Amino acid sequence: MKTRSPRLALPRRSFVKQILVAGAAPWFIPARVLGASGQTTPSNKLTVGVIGVGAQGHGDMVNFLAQDDVRVTALCDVNRRNLDRARKTIATSYGKDDVKVFSDFRELNADPSIDAVLMALPVHWHSIPSLDAILHGKHIFHEKPMALSFEEGRRVRAAVQKTGVVFQFGTQQRSDMKFRWACELALNGRLGKIKEIQVCAPGGKPGPAYATQPVPDYVDWDRWVGPARATAFHVEKLKRDNHENIAAFSLGMISCWGIHHLDIAQWGNGADATGPTRITGSGEFAAAGDHDAIQRWQVRYEYAGRAPLVFAHEGAPGFDHGIKFLGESGWVHVRRGVITASDEAVLRDPQNKVDTMPVTLPISVHHTRNFLDAIRQKRRAICDVETALRSDTLCQLGLIAVKQGRALRWDPQAERFLNDDAANALLQPRPLRGDWKLPAM
Repeated sequence: MKTRSPRLALPRRSFVKQILVAGAAPWFIPARVLGASGQTTPSNKLTVGVIGVGAQGHGDMVNFLAQDDVRVTALCDVNRRNLDRARKTIATSYGKDDVKVFSDFRELNADPSIDAVLMALPVHWHSIPSLDAILHGKHIFHEKPMALSFEEGRRVRAAVQKTGVVFQFGTQQRSDMKFRWACELALNGRLGKIKEIQVCAPGGKPGPAYATQPVPDYVDWDRWVGPARATAFHVEKLKRDNHENIAAFSLGMISCWGIHHLDIAQWGNGADATGPTRITGSGEFAAAGDHDAIQRWQVRYEYAGRAPLVFAHEGAPGFDHGIKFLGESGWVHVRRGVITASDEAVLRDPQNKVDTMPVTLPISVHHTRNFLDAIRQKRRAICDVETALRSDTLCQLGLIAVKQGRALRWDPQAERFLNDDAANALLQPRPLRGDWKLPAM
């Protein structure tokens, strides 16, 4: 690890208090952050570079700042306002904004003093910087989703396998007890044989046709657009809930929101190492406006030897936000902060408590901490790259099924559609603008 000698002008307890007031607290704060014994010496701190410090990246960075054995040493963004905000947060934590600042992620990834990278860019930028970081030997906390295409995600997996770095996917629900509990109830037969898993996530957000605006001096718009097709600037496109609904930059909520709940469905279906064999779906896209990513959908995934999964947008008849495991003798429904069952006695039964049943799932109580511990202990994180790609593939397959408008057969071992050149073509990366290309393996 790299040597750092910070002089903390503000106690870490005060820092955490300020973050709590700001409403950006991490899900779990280790005791050592609050001043307990066993503080990590500067020479044993993991150094972290952050690529993308917008809304999601800033929140993720706060989680890293709250860990005593970490030092955030570098930032990269093409938006000066994002960088200014991140530097102020770092100064609050460390007493000064002693951090390197880059506008080119390649310079950050090439810095030998950095151990790990947090990548939290807009979706169209997920694969290129991540591949570059991994191939430079950086451990990576990779925000979801994997990429705009299945092939890009597959290459990220290949790079992780080649280099042996630790990969953590930003599907933080695997570090939440209620989601793990629901999955363990399903896997242990406490609901009877699972007949179907229902998944429901927010649908798309309609938007206007944005007028062209002058590019302000605080953002490098050409670099922000990067490998995506050229598009005129409008300040609203910088906002996450807008650009995640624009097809040039995202697959839409079927991916950006859907990946969280589809990942839990995979976990509770015992399908982390496999995928569906048949996919059918229908959906709707906006008739006008720049928010041209998918708005509404319903997709059915059928598995060999596992329960089928049905995934729909919020508002679809019969669906409620979250994940519902439907068994022959009852059901359990889970979403963030809430778990309910057809018979609440199932949840009260001591034999059905989380981590007490015969089949238990890996335990993580804090997603960032799990990533850092995996680095130190040289083991896999709770949502490693194989798990991540398998879950993310469901988003890709669902959207392709909607676009094709017909049943598709998928080989989860070969990771190809069977006898379907048109569908397989949609697994490939989109053409990249200008000189941008996926890093060579």
